[in-house]
Amino acid sequence: MSIQGAEGVLPKRPDGEGSVQVQLDPDLRIDGARVFAVYGKGGIGKSTTSSNLSVAFSKLGKRVLQIGCDPKHDSTFTLTKCLVPTVIDILESVDFHVEELRPSDYVYEGYNGVLCVEAGGPPAGTGCGGYVVGQTVKLLKQHHLLEETDVVIFDVLGDVVCGGFAAPLQHAERALIVTANDFDSIFAMNRIATAILAKSRHYRVRIGGLIANRSRETDEIDRYADAVGLKRLAHLPDLDIIRRSRLKKATVFEMPDEPGSGLKEAQQQYLQLADQLWAGVDPLDVQPMRDRELFDFLGFN
Repeated sequence: MSIQGAEGVLPKRPDGEGSVQVQLDPDLRIDGARVFAVYGKGGIGKSTTSSNLSVAFSKLGKRVLQIGCDPKHDSTFTLTKCLVPTVIDILESVDFHVEELRPSDYVYEGYNGVLCVEAGGPPAGTGCGGYVVGQTVKLLKQHHLLEETDVVIFDVLGDVVCGGFAAPLQHAERALIVTANDFDSIFAMNRIATAILAKSRHYRVRIGGLIANRSRETDEIDRYADAVGLKRLAHLPDLDIIRRSRLKKATVFEMPDEPGSGLKEAQQQYLQLADQLWAGVDPLDVQPMRDRELFDFLGFN
């Protein structure tokens, strides 16, 4: 059977045939490690949060693996001081013959011993990021790299909640949402919470809480959190020294202290957050709002 297209008769084939599509293996699990997936609106500071949180865990003596899940592959550059090759790039270089790969081909050691992997993504318009996440976890398991890991942090692309970039939720124990004290960030957080709840019907992942970032105040965040059953776990103000740490390709734990910079307080926030997450945070019974309801809730009276 065929259909008529702009260029004539086109064969009727499944959408995405010939491209890299997501195939989630329900039996693929990360066992033995605490696994966290970090979500939030694009540009909200997820990579900064993830990298500093990874270092905080390492400062507590934990063996940490951070997995960047963004085609830009810039999640771990403050840890490694470079843009490391992605898993998908390495796989393509060996024509997807995984038996030819060694851990050193795609795993890099960053600051304070944090192991770094950039999953990357398929070529634009050719498939789903979930495939890459699945292949990354499969490689890590095949090379026994998860057996001696205490903490795994997935740093996930923007506020995309399609099946592909929701794939880390298959592996995570707790999902964390990074947000700012503004309409767009809270709106995105509400949609992300809805996606996490959908995944929680099939997997063990639960919402662990939110991290207020780049915000002097948290009044709107807290008002929304109280209304839906969320909990704020940490608050990182909009500090210039955190912004400059990214420019220096460094985590906040590597920056020299300056009077009045807030650096010590920021470091302490990350350490307290890591300690709290390691001790275990209770799953939250979150009830996200519908879009219109949230629009009215955050709007002017």
